[in-house]
Amino acid sequence: MAGLKAGEVNLGTSIMAVQFDGGVIIGADSRTTTGSYIANRVTDKLTEVHDTIYCCRSGSAADTQAVADIVHYYLQMYTVQNGKPTVPLAASLFQEMCYQNKDNLMAGIIVAGWDKDNGGSVWNIPLGGSLHRQPFAIGGSGSTYIYGYCDANYKDGMNQEQCIEFVKNSLALAMDRDGSSGGVIRLAVITEKGVQRLFIPGDKLPVHWQG
Repeated sequence: MAGLKAGEVNLGTSIMAVQFDGGVIIGADSRTTTGSYIANRVTDKLTEVHDTIYCCRSGSAADTQAVADIVHYYLQMYTVQNGKPTVPLAASLFQEMCYQNKDNLMAGIIVAGWDKDNGGSVWNIPLGGSLHRQPFAIGGSGSTYIYGYCDANYKDGMNQEQCIEFVKNSLALAMDRDGSSGGVIRLAVITEKGVQRLFIPGDKLPVHWQG
Protein backbone atom coordinates (compact mmCIF):
# COMPACT_ATOMS: atom_id res chain seq x y z
CA MET A 1 0.00 0.00 0.00
CA ALA A 2 1.43 3.35 -1.01
CA GLY A 3 2.18 5.69 1.89
CA LEU A 4 2.53 9.46 1.80
CA LYS A 5 5.73 10.79 0.27
CA ALA A 6 7.83 13.36 2.12
CA GLY A 7 5.98 16.66 2.30
CA GLU A 8 2.81 15.26 0.74
CA VAL A 9 -0.44 16.73 2.00
CA ASN A 10 -2.78 14.40 3.87
CA LEU A 11 -6.53 14.76 4.41
CA GLY A 12 -6.32 13.17 7.88
CA THR A 13 -10.00 13.25 7.83
CA SER A 14 -13.47 12.54 9.13
CA ILE A 15 -15.97 12.06 6.29
CA MET A 16 -19.53 10.75 6.32
CA ALA A 17 -22.67 10.26 4.21
CA VAL A 18 -26.19 9.14 5.17
CA GLN A 19 -29.10 8.16 2.96
CA PHE A 20 -32.65 9.29 3.78
CA ASP A 21 -35.96 9.10 1.94
CA GLY A 22 -35.50 11.73 -0.77
CA GLY A 23 -31.75 12.19 -0.82
CA VAL A 24 -28.49 12.08 1.10
CA ILE A 25 -26.57 14.16 3.65
CA ILE A 26 -22.79 14.33 3.24
CA GLY A 27 -20.33 15.93 5.64
CA ALA A 28 -16.66 16.36 6.47
CA ASP A 29 -14.28 18.16 8.78
CA SER A 30 -11.89 20.70 7.24
CA ARG A 31 -8.37 19.92 8.51
CA THR A 32 -5.54 19.14 6.08
CA THR A 33 -2.17 18.12 7.53
CA THR A 34 1.42 17.86 6.33
CA GLY A 35 2.92 15.57 8.96
CA SER A 36 1.96 17.21 12.27
CA TYR A 37 1.61 20.66 10.69
CA ILE A 38 -1.92 21.83 9.84
CA ALA A 39 -1.56 23.04 6.26
CA ASN A 40 -5.19 24.17 5.87
CA ARG A 41 -7.86 24.38 8.55
CA VAL A 42 -10.81 25.23 6.28
CA THR A 43 -10.44 22.70 3.43
CA ASP A 44 -13.54 21.70 1.43
CA LYS A 45 -13.47 17.88 1.19
CA LEU A 46 -16.93 17.67 -0.44
CA THR A 47 -16.29 17.58 -4.18
CA GLU A 48 -18.95 17.86 -6.89
CA VAL A 49 -18.52 15.35 -9.73
CA HIS A 50 -21.95 16.03 -11.30
CA ASP A 51 -25.02 18.18 -10.57
CA THR A 52 -26.39 16.00 -7.75
CA ILE A 53 -23.46 13.59 -7.24
CA TYR A 54 -20.65 14.37 -4.80
CA CYS A 55 -17.68 12.57 -3.30
CA CYS A 56 -16.10 12.93 0.15
CA ARG A 57 -12.31 12.54 0.03
CA SER A 58 -9.84 11.06 2.53
CA GLY A 59 -6.20 10.00 2.19
CA SER A 60 -3.75 11.88 -0.01
CA ALA A 61 -5.21 15.22 -1.10
CA ALA A 62 -3.37 15.03 -4.43
CA ASP A 63 -4.54 11.48 -5.20
CA THR A 64 -8.20 12.04 -4.33
CA GLN A 65 -8.38 15.35 -6.18
CA ALA A 66 -6.85 13.79 -9.31
CA VAL A 67 -9.29 10.85 -9.25
CA ALA A 68 -12.26 13.20 -8.66
CA ASP A 69 -11.16 15.43 -11.57
CA ILE A 70 -10.96 12.43 -13.93
CA VAL A 71 -14.37 11.07 -12.86
CA HIS A 72 -15.84 14.58 -13.27
CA TYR A 73 -14.46 14.66 -16.83
CA TYR A 74 -15.84 11.18 -17.67
CA LEU A 75 -19.28 12.12 -16.32
CA GLN A 76 -19.35 15.31 -18.43
CA MET A 77 -18.57 13.19 -21.51
CA TYR A 78 -21.22 10.63 -20.51
CA THR A 79 -23.84 13.37 -20.07
CA VAL A 80 -23.27 14.71 -23.58
CA GLN A 81 -23.75 11.24 -25.09
CA ASN A 82 -26.31 9.57 -22.81
CA GLY A 83 -27.96 12.13 -20.53
CA LYS A 84 -27.67 12.39 -16.75
CA PRO A 85 -25.50 9.75 -15.03
CA THR A 86 -26.64 7.77 -11.97
CA VAL A 87 -24.88 7.66 -8.59
CA PRO A 88 -23.97 3.93 -9.02
CA LEU A 89 -22.34 4.77 -12.36
CA ALA A 90 -20.22 7.50 -10.73
CA ALA A 91 -19.34 5.14 -7.86
CA SER A 92 -18.28 2.38 -10.28
CA LEU A 93 -16.01 4.86 -12.12
CA PHE A 94 -14.35 5.80 -8.82
CA GLN A 95 -14.05 2.13 -7.89
CA GLU A 96 -12.48 1.19 -11.23
CA MET A 97 -9.85 3.93 -10.92
CA CYS A 98 -9.09 3.21 -7.26
CA TYR A 99 -8.84 -0.57 -7.80
CA GLN A 100 -6.77 -0.48 -10.99
CA ASN A 101 -4.31 1.91 -9.32
CA LYS A 102 -4.54 0.57 -5.76
CA ASP A 103 -0.75 0.17 -5.40
CA ASN A 104 -0.14 3.82 -6.33
CA LEU A 105 -3.03 5.62 -4.64
CA MET A 106 -3.88 6.47 -1.06
CA ALA A 107 -7.56 7.26 -1.49
CA GLY A 108 -10.62 6.45 0.60
CA ILE A 109 -13.73 7.87 -1.06
CA ILE A 110 -17.45 8.01 -0.28
CA VAL A 111 -19.70 8.70 -3.29
CA ALA A 112 -23.23 9.92 -2.57
CA GLY A 113 -26.02 11.74 -4.33
CA TRP A 114 -29.45 11.61 -5.91
CA ASP A 115 -30.66 10.34 -9.29
CA LYS A 116 -34.16 9.61 -10.59
CA ASP A 117 -33.58 5.85 -10.89
CA ASN A 118 -32.21 5.20 -7.40
CA GLY A 119 -33.22 8.22 -5.31
CA GLY A 120 -30.56 8.95 -2.70
CA SER A 121 -27.73 6.40 -2.38
CA VAL A 122 -24.39 6.11 -0.57
CA TRP A 123 -21.40 4.11 -1.86
CA ASN A 124 -18.19 3.48 0.08
CA ILE A 125 -14.83 2.89 -1.65
CA PRO A 126 -12.22 2.23 1.08
CA LEU A 127 -8.45 1.83 0.55
CA GLY A 128 -7.88 -1.04 -1.90
CA GLY A 129 -10.75 -0.15 -4.21
CA SER A 130 -13.69 -2.33 -3.17
CA LEU A 131 -17.24 -0.94 -3.55
CA HIS A 132 -20.07 -1.18 -1.01
CA ARG A 133 -23.55 0.33 -0.99
CA GLN A 134 -24.52 1.26 2.59
CA PRO A 135 -27.32 3.26 4.28
CA PHE A 136 -24.54 5.33 5.85
CA ALA A 137 -20.76 5.38 5.45
CA ILE A 138 -17.91 6.85 7.48
CA GLY A 139 -14.28 7.21 6.49
CA GLY A 140 -10.91 8.77 7.24
CA SER A 141 -8.73 8.62 10.35
CA GLY A 142 -11.48 10.08 12.57
CA SER A 143 -13.96 7.34 11.63
CA THR A 144 -12.18 4.77 13.80
CA TYR A 145 -13.35 6.62 16.91
CA ILE A 146 -17.05 6.69 16.01
CA TYR A 147 -18.00 3.22 14.68
CA GLY A 148 -19.71 2.36 17.97
CA TYR A 149 -21.42 5.75 18.21
CA CYS A 150 -22.76 5.52 14.65
CA ASP A 151 -23.93 1.90 15.03
CA ALA A 152 -25.77 2.82 18.25
CA ASN A 153 -27.38 6.01 16.90
CA TYR A 154 -28.24 5.20 13.28
CA LYS A 155 -31.90 4.28 12.73
CA ASP A 156 -33.68 3.28 9.53
CA GLY A 157 -36.24 5.81 8.33
CA MET A 158 -34.63 8.97 9.76
CA ASN A 159 -35.83 12.17 8.06
CA GLN A 160 -33.62 14.93 6.65
CA GLU A 161 -33.32 16.91 9.89
CA GLN A 162 -32.53 13.80 11.96
CA CYS A 163 -29.83 12.80 9.44
CA ILE A 164 -28.27 16.27 9.59
CA GLU A 165 -28.10 16.03 13.40
CA PHE A 166 -26.68 12.49 13.18
CA VAL A 167 -23.90 13.60 10.80
CA LYS A 168 -23.18 16.76 12.79
CA ASN A 169 -22.90 14.91 16.12
CA SER A 170 -20.85 12.04 14.66
CA LEU A 171 -18.33 14.34 12.94
CA ALA A 172 -18.00 16.57 16.02
CA LEU A 173 -17.17 13.50 18.11
CA ALA A 174 -14.61 12.27 15.56
CA MET A 175 -13.00 15.73 15.38
CA ASP A 176 -12.82 15.89 19.18
CA ARG A 177 -11.02 12.52 19.44
CA ASP A 178 -8.83 12.53 16.32
CA GLY A 179 -5.81 14.83 16.26
CA SER A 180 -5.75 14.81 12.45
CA SER A 181 -9.38 15.98 12.17
CA GLY A 182 -10.72 19.36 13.16
CA GLY A 183 -11.74 22.83 12.03
CA VAL A 184 -15.30 23.36 10.82
CA ILE A 185 -17.98 20.96 9.58
CA ARG A 186 -19.13 21.30 5.97
CA LEU A 187 -22.40 19.57 5.08
CA ALA A 188 -24.42 19.20 1.89
CA VAL A 189 -28.03 18.09 1.49
CA ILE A 190 -28.50 16.51 -1.96
CA THR A 191 -32.06 15.93 -3.22
CA GLU A 192 -34.06 16.08 -6.44
CA LYS A 193 -34.17 19.88 -5.98
CA GLY A 194 -30.37 20.18 -6.03
CA VAL A 195 -27.63 20.75 -3.46
CA GLN A 196 -27.91 22.84 -0.30
CA ARG A 197 -24.60 23.56 1.45
CA LEU A 198 -24.48 23.99 5.24
CA PHE A 199 -21.61 25.31 7.38
CA ILE A 200 -21.02 24.78 11.10
CA PRO A 201 -18.18 26.97 12.44
CA GLY A 202 -15.74 25.62 15.03
CA ASP A 203 -17.35 27.49 17.94
CA LYS A 204 -20.83 26.11 17.11
CA LEU A 205 -19.91 22.39 17.02
CA PRO A 206 -21.93 20.00 19.21
CA VAL A 207 -19.98 19.35 22.44
CA HIS A 208 -19.66 15.78 23.74
CA TRP A 209 -18.32 14.71 27.12
CA GLN A 210 -14.78 15.99 27.57
CA GLY A 211 -12.68 14.36 30.27
